[in-house]
Amino acid sequence: MSESKVIFHIDELDKWDLLLKDVSILLDAMKSNDFKIEVLANSEAVKFYDKNSIMEMDKNFMCNLSNKGVCFVACNTSLNSYSMNQNDIVDFVNLVPKGTMELINKQSDGFIYLKAW
Repeated sequence: MSESKVIFHIDELDKWDLLLKDVSILLDAMKSNDFKIEVLANSEAVKFYDKNSIMEMDKNFMCNLSNKGVCFVACNTSLNSYSMNQNDIVDFVNLVPKGTMELINKQSDGFIYLKAW
């Protein structure tokens, strides 16, 4: 079976609970460890990654997903627009220069795009 590749996109702060549940459900449904799942936050959604304001329960849940192979990323342009940088966010989150370019690149690489609604 081929590798499953999915990029979840979130740009609204109030959609995080739904998105994290969807990621967890997808992980539970996958029968194989042959997957790549990325969660890209841009716009106001990057504020959720703020290590000074994230709820411990949410941080632990995301850390658990990260330990299972889910990659969390933040748009650096969005972080800058909220006067944030790498030092302000939880340590398991990586930065990408531009969120829109990350979406384009991932879809070009065969990732399925899922948007947090």
